[in-house]
Amino acid sequence: MRGAAHLVERLSLVPLVGGSLFMLFSGVANIARWYPWRFSFPITHYWVAWITMGALVSHIAAKLAITRAALARPGAPTPATGGLDRRGFLTAVAAASGVLTLATVGQTVRPLQRLALLAPRRPRTGPQGVPVNKTAGGAQVLDLARSPDYRLVVEGRGVRAPLSLTLDELRSMPQREATLTIACVEGWSSTATWRGVPVRDVLARAGARPDARVRVESLQARGGYRTSPLNRLQSADPDTLLALELFGEPLHIDHGFPVRLIGPNRPGVQQTKWVSRLVVR
Repeated sequence: MRGAAHLVERLSLVPLVGGSLFMLFSGVANIARWYPWRFSFPITHYWVAWITMGALVSHIAAKLAITRAALARPGAPTPATGGLDRRGFLTAVAAASGVLTLATVGQTVRPLQRLALLAPRRPRTGPQGVPVNKTAGGAQVLDLARSPDYRLVVEGRGVRAPLSLTLDELRSMPQREATLTIACVEGWSSTATWRGVPVRDVLARAGARPDARVRVESLQARGGYRTSPLNRLQSADPDTLLALELFGEPLHIDHGFPVRLIGPNRPGVQQTKWVSRLVVR
């Protein structure tokens, strides 16, 4: 090592390169729903991202003196024979990025979906023309979701009259239709027409306060997103629905039959499927 800065530069390459490779591999594996590990992907991905960014900052800081000295020298460096100069390198990177974008952006931009050769999800590919990430079989809820004993339970210290509603009772309540988007953090999105009972109507029937906060629970027994929160603004929004239909048809079981939460401006992982319980606080 030629000095402290050189030591930092060399050591920062370990988390920088290692973290970048981990982020790429684990991110692609997550999109493909392949988990050859036991740790929590979102938590680990989040913290490795910070470590990688810290290593990048450290590496740039360690190289700053060398970079400034190189840029201060008059004249441009002569590229190696057969190699790319700076303009050629940047052009190649921009072209490759453009090709990758065209090959994936069709998972959200429907006019370009035929070009989406590398997209993990297609806008219209899936039950009822809407993509899914986790199926009912994968969530192990097939029998529970189809059970004639299904009930939607509304309980908690924030209600005066706890409810236990059958599917027929939910269908008999006033229905509302809304066009809402499932926006997945993996990069794809799909807009559809949903029909169901507004959450606020169910809460009102249970005697909940207008500013109630709600935890929505799924029939799914395990998983990082088997529950999701609704703050007071979300629970009061008339377009936050306990959806029973998609495009005018009963929900497919992979879209959350018998009941799915769907609401505006929520990430896809919080649009809870196979809803079984609303816990009001």
